[in-house]
Amino acid sequence: MNAEIIAVGSELLLGQIANTNAQFLSQQMAELGINVYFHTVVGDNALRLQKAIEIAQTRANLIIFTGGLGPTKDDLTKETIARILQRELVIDEESLRSIEEYFARTNRTMTENNKKQALVLKGAEVLKNEHGMAPGMVVTIDDITYMLLPGPPKEMQPMFLKYGRPLLMNRLERQERIESRVLRFFGIGESQLETEIEDFIDGQSNPTIAPLAGDGEVTLRLTAKHHSAVEAKKSLDKIEKAILERVGHYFYGYNDDTLFTKVIEQLKRNNKTIAAAESLTGGRFLAELTAISGASEVVRGGIVCYTNEVKEHVLRIPHSVLETDGAVSEPCAKLLAEHVRTLCRADIGVSFTGVAGPSSLEGKPVGTVYVGIAMDGRETEVYSLTFGGDRETIRARTAKYGCFAVLKKLAAAF
Repeated sequence: MNAEIIAVGSELLLGQIANTNAQFLSQQMAELGINVYFHTVVGDNALRLQKAIEIAQTRANLIIFTGGLGPTKDDLTKETIARILQRELVIDEESLRSIEEYFARTNRTMTENNKKQALVLKGAEVLKNEHGMAPGMVVTIDDITYMLLPGPPKEMQPMFLKYGRPLLMNRLERQERIESRVLRFFGIGESQLETEIEDFIDGQSNPTIAPLAGDGEVTLRLTAKHHSAVEAKKSLDKIEKAILERVGHYFYGYNDDTLFTKVIEQLKRNNKTIAAAESLTGGRFLAELTAISGASEVVRGGIVCYTNEVKEHVLRIPHSVLETDGAVSEPCAKLLAEHVRTLCRADIGVSFTGVAGPSSLEGKPVGTVYVGIAMDGRETEVYSLTFGGDRETIRARTAKYGCFAVLKKLAAAF
């Protein structure tokens, strides 16, 4: 199948919302082995939508629409498609009952125009909307499949996953199993990672390798097609092994893993606890960790030591260190990590101190960062780093680097 995704809504063209639906659907199509060659965005205008559909008909045999299924006059997706396909719109009784029940349940008056949402193309397979009112639908005419989905992502995504995706899988000519795996890396840029495995990327066919950078991390999505799920997995295992032989030092997890979930997981596995002294990050590190269910088993606590007074009087950093070396220094980071570990009676102490900006501090430029890691029975390590970007980027990357350093220390120690 070759697909085109058409998003309908003037709010998209005005920049009021981002077209996340197209991103989601393209990811889904990639997993299904369906080619997506075009994304189209068109406003709430019947003539322009008609032209977009006519163009799509010349280059795709699967056209997926999002938006324009609501009750108002500017919701005109199915009406326009019905006119082009010369297909009548009829009330889907089950959808109408669901809409009526929703209004009754919420003690709201149902206006007449809401019945419009229950209209579907005659003969179409109806996709139930379990998170809203307007149903989706699928119809195939002259070897082109038209799939209509609602615009709100909270309605569109579950509808597609539960009803749309299985339907497309049944219609694919070749029933290949598509297995995907995401490898997650930290501490290496996208360009460097690509350079390290350039020959794999240039020679890819099956499995495919798709790099993606974001938020200071890099991911590789590996996708393999095979009639056998077992054989597809073997292909992924083989290419993963080859990749990690080159860049495994930067690898930390798979799929939906985050650096913070991996830290919690590894602390639990090794029966260790952690505490943090946060100057630069202002509590961000512990906020991310404690947002994870079960963090209380391994997170002891911490101190936000944003001022030198707190560093000196709460975390017992000698005044001489703060005067001579400064708060943004290796000696300060070392003592912060050691003292917060002792104060909170944790196995591991982590410290963050540095300059997030917008101005320099203690004569040190923006982006200067020190991360300290103190572990019971081991020599304290301090990582001297330089990050680019704005204040928020520097703080976020610093917290993530702390996670990555803890993971490496745990791996080396146990």
